This record gives sequence, structure tokens and C-alpha cells, in this order.
Amino acid sequence: MNMLDAQITRVRALNPNLKLFLIGVALLGIAGGVFDTTFNNYLSDTFNISAAARGFLEFPRELPGFLTVFLAGGLFFLPETRIGAATALLVGLSMFGLAFTGNSWYAMLILMTLWSAGTHLMMPIRSSLGMELAHSKQKGRRLGQLNSVAIAAGIIGYIIVWITMKYLNANYSILFVIGGIAASVAAVFLYFMRMPNAHLQRPKFVWKKEYWLYYVLEFLFGARKQIFITFGPWVLIRIFQQQAFVFAQLGIVAAILGILFQPMLGKAIDHWGERTVLVLDSFCIFAVCAGYGFAHLLPNSTVALGVLYVCFISDQLLFGASIARNTYLSKIARRPEDISPTLSMGVSINHIVSMSVPAVGGLMWLKYGHSSVFIASAGVAVIMFIFSCMVRIPQHSEQPAN
Repeated sequence: MNMLDAQITRVRALNPNLKLFLIGVALLGIAGGVFDTTFNNYLSDTFNISAAARGFLEFPRELPGFLTVFLAGGLFFLPETRIGAATALLVGLSMFGLAFTGNSWYAMLILMTLWSAGTHLMMPIRSSLGMELAHSKQKGRRLGQLNSVAIAAGIIGYIIVWITMKYLNANYSILFVIGGIAASVAAVFLYFMRMPNAHLQRPKFVWKKEYWLYYVLEFLFGARKQIFITFGPWVLIRIFQQQAFVFAQLGIVAAILGILFQPMLGKAIDHWGERTVLVLDSFCIFAVCAGYGFAHLLPNSTVALGVLYVCFISDQLLFGASIARNTYLSKIARRPEDISPTLSMGVSINHIVSMSVPAVGGLMWLKYGHSSVFIASAGVAVIMFIFSCMVRIPQHSEQPAN
């Protein structure tokens, strides 16, 4: 009981804004867990689309990510907490819409795009507010903690999908309603945060040559990210006929590991520096590409499926390396007010390639097979390694040397 009392006391002592923020992040994690584990199967089961069509569908889905910098800049006069509340509500309303119009292709396109707009705009907001609610030398740790909260909450979403689809025969509409409720309630908690001066005077857009390496890393991340988001699950769905609840089960495993992994990753960034973490991330991505591309060649299909499961889980964990790019930016930023709009610019940059890579990847899949997509992605991992080696932290940041 003493340990429990200590934890309760620690939670009560937290900054009130941090408490509200953590609850909002957790509720959005539940909504994300529901959506992420069902959307690819929903597309396959409802519309029976090909790999090429799935790739082209990423253009409208990722377009809001490219526009994030413009959306965030257009709302520069609002506190970031208000923007966060609005984006959470948009996510909730979009999921409600999918629940009731999910069989219409055109309605799905519109609602998917609106969902994407809310989700992508939340990305820089979450990072910026998270770092603002941290001490100057513990930003990596704070972002790692936030990721852990989101992952832990995502377990609830995964369990909901697993139980309702496997044992209760629930349809996609019911799941989208559950996700919509979670996101809408998150909007309420974010709305009641009181940080009126959170980067209130930030410029609309930031594009500076001093941040060129951050922009390049985000560009490469866009290619790596979209290959795995689009075609990693598609390998499991179309080649190995895996159902939605399987992704929920994999998500639970990844989430449990992530609860431990994310804070460790944040501490590793604070201790060893961003360059080391980003270089290791590049090596791991290369290995995941090999697994996705060639697991089907293994003589035992059970072993092949096991390899793909490991690749899927590993990829989920490796997305946490985005913390290193964000803290790298915070350490090289000339002014604190540069951080939030530059993060938004980074999201837009990585979505420039995110909009085009899946379409090309889908055509490569049809013509040369799915292995070709992951061979190309392995090449991206090599380029990521080269640029990650260039990361340097200036002396004035008083952070561990890279």
C-alpha cells in the first residue's frame, strides 16, 4: 500500500495542466488504438481494393499532413491547448461519420481526410506542449512518458477491438462509435487546460537554413513511415489473410513493450544523444525491411508469419525514435518560439513524400511483387543512416555530446 500511496501522492502533485494533458492524450490513444487496428481491414473487407488502389488512397489521407504547417500557421493567434481541443473533436466527429456512412466510398474519403487533418495537426501540438510541460534538461524524458501514456491507453483500444470482433462479432461501425466517443471526451479535457501564452507569439511559419538537417530527416522519415504504415499491414492482410483482431493482439504486445521502451528511449536520448539513437534506428529499420520483404521465402509459413509479427511490433516501437528528431530541433532552435511552427513544418515536409511514395509503392507491388517495395525502403534506411551521422548538438545547449 505504501507504494500505491506514493504513486497517488505523486499524481496529485502533478501540474494541473499536465494532468489534463495526460488524460487527453490517453483518450486519444484509445481512439487511435481502435482506428489503427481496424482501418486497413475495413478498407479490404468493405471495398476490396488492390495494393495499387491502397497506395493511391494515401494521397488524400496524407494531404492534411502536408498542410499541417499551413493549418497551424493559420491558427497562430490561438493558444495551442485550444487547437489541441479542436483537433481532438475533429477526430471524434470523423469517426462518428465513418460509423454511419462507412459503406459509401466518397463519404469514406471525406471523413478519412478530416480524421487525418485532426490527427496530423495534433502531432506537433502534442510534442510542443509536452516539451513546454517539462524541465529544460528532461524534454526527451517527458516526450517518452507521453508516448508511454498514449501506448498504454492504446492497449484499451486494442482490447476493445480484439474482444468485440473476435467474441462479440461487432462490426466496424460499433468500433468507430467507441473511438469517436473517446476522442470527443479528450477534446473536453484539452479545452480546460489553461496555458494561454503557450507560444502565443510564435510566427506563422518557420523555414530557416539552420534547421536543414532536421528537414532532411523528416523528409526521409516520411518515406520510411508510409511504406510501413501502408504496406506492412497489407502484407499480413492480403498475403497471409490476417483479420483485424490479429492486429489488435499485435498492438497489445507492442504497447506493453512500448510502455517500457518509450521511457528508456527518452532516457537514452538524454544520456547518449540524438545521433546515437537515430543511427541505431536506421539499422533497425533496415532489418525490418528485410523481414517484410523476404519472410515469405521461408519454407515454414508459421515461421514466416512469426517473422512478420516481429517486424510489425518492432516497427511500432521504432516510431518512438521521432522523439530524437524533436529534441534535436529543440536543442538547435535559435528561439523557443521557433519550435512549434518548425515541428509543424517538419510534419508537412515528411508528408510531401508520404503522399507520393505509397502510389509508387503500390504500382511496384503489382509489377514486381511486394518485396520490391521493401527493398526500396531498405535503401531509404541507408540514406537515413548517412544523414543521422551528421547530427551535432551545439555546445551552448548544455546537453550530452553527440
